[in-house]
Amino acid sequence: MARAVTNRRKTLNTGLAWAIGFIIFFPILWTILTSFKTEAQAISNPPVFLFFDWTLENYAIVQERSNYVRFLWNSVIIAGGSTILGIIIAVPAAWSMAFVPSKRTKDILLWMLSTKMLPAVGVLYPIYLICVELGVLDSRIALVVVMMLINLPIIVWMLYTYFREIPGEILEAARMDGAGLKEEVLYVLTPMAIPGIASTVLLNFILAWNEAFWTLNLTAVNAAPLTAFIASYSSPEGLFFAKLSAASTMAIAPILIMGWFSQKQLVRGLTFGAVK
Repeated sequence: MARAVTNRRKTLNTGLAWAIGFIIFFPILWTILTSFKTEAQAISNPPVFLFFDWTLENYAIVQERSNYVRFLWNSVIIAGGSTILGIIIAVPAAWSMAFVPSKRTKDILLWMLSTKMLPAVGVLYPIYLICVELGVLDSRIALVVVMMLINLPIIVWMLYTYFREIPGEILEAARMDGAGLKEEVLYVLTPMAIPGIASTVLLNFILAWNEAFWTLNLTAVNAAPLTAFIASYSSPEGLFFAKLSAASTMAIAPILIMGWFSQKQLVRGLTFGAVK
């Protein structure tokens, strides 16, 4: 009797998990399906789901109209560069807060997290003027720095939580064996926190890849990433849902593939301590 109840509960939980997962994934699925429709089918009412004339015309038009590879390369450089720069800064910062805390460490962490509550539009004007004065408007370096700064609080918080899970006695033993600060961080702490660092890198890369507000306001042509590539198909002059869906699918495909292959590492890193 108890086993039957447990099996029913497991079945119910599994079914509920699949239902929630499908609801979350459905907008992406609908976007992908719409990208293979004609413009008339994309706006038809009632909407058609699977039984329509599949076509690759939208992808061909998007390829002819835009240089997809250039947008993709900009996204890779901006997301990758901001992630690498953020990790370089966040690892020593999180190490100092986790293993050499001061009376104000918690206040600093809370203050860093509070900056994420600030509306981005509130600091757009000064950042825009700074980019203009420095001559880096519509450049990759500007977006790399801005992306790093807006995601740095999350990176530090996650790494701090991971580092807190590592026993301090291990680092003390390394110091007793003659390890300096550099050796302690690079050869003792970092290898032990690889799952947490990897999940932090993946999350930051995804956040930077999907960022639209700053990319649309600080770029025009030269440094425009895939978010700007998608926005270029939103026009008040007509309805281009099918072409917009094709552009969106091309933009999200790389990050979906990366997320699919790295999901085990991401889950492992998150359960390492970030959500405890």
